Amino acid sequence: MTRKFPPELSSNICNKLKKNIPKYWDAKKSILEMKADNAKNWKQMEWIGWYFEYLCHKHLDDLMTMPDKQKYGNVSFDGFLKFPWDFKTHAIQSGNKIPVNDLEATSKAISNFGFMGLIIVLGDVKYDNDNSDFKKWHDQLKGPKSDNVKKNEARGARSRKRKTELKIFQILFLRVDNDLLDKCDTFQKNWRNANGNPRRTKVLLDLRKIEDHIEYVIDYSK
Repeated sequence: MTRKFPPELSSNICNKLKKNIPKYWDAKKSILEMKADNAKNWKQMEWIGWYFEYLCHKHLDDLMTMPDKQKYGNVSFDGFLKFPWDFKTHAIQSGNKIPVNDLEATSKAISNFGFMGLIIVLGDVKYDNDNSDFKKWHDQLKGPKSDNVKKNEARGARSRKRKTELKIFQILFLRVDNDLLDKCDTFQKNWRNANGNPRRTKVLLDLRKIEDHIEYVIDYSK
């Protein structure tokens, strides 16, 4: 395996996360932790991604600038340490493909630095299958419904199943360069938002094609 990250960068980040990221994430405990710490995204339904971002902010703040101060259009990456970094959480039940960040911004970052870093939590999730207990608890905790929620209910949109816990399998440190982009598909190309505006095209990462780009692995399966 050819590694291009400066070893001390990834090893420092790796050691911090290995020491501080718990293997088991309970939805209620994680959301309450974010709320108590005034994390801005504790109300979000897809809490696993926001919880990992929260943990990275909490434990990597002395290593990274978060978020990255440089913007690529309207897009900024989650962190910066020698080069841009992004954080992602993926449920293995969702398959091998992961939508990550904006394609144009990613390409520009690679052009500027040669590559960027992507830290991915891979985990096994459980769901609140009848969308009752956890959803009711979270809705009550959040308080009055937002205008967005009211609009979705008015048009009869179905509520997605809520994740109630996550058990980490691995945390991957990935080098995203042009070679990897060539192996990726795209996500949201030619899609439009409800207001008619075009959505930004994202990189669609395939976990079956990343082996040559893995720099470090924290293995929780042992």
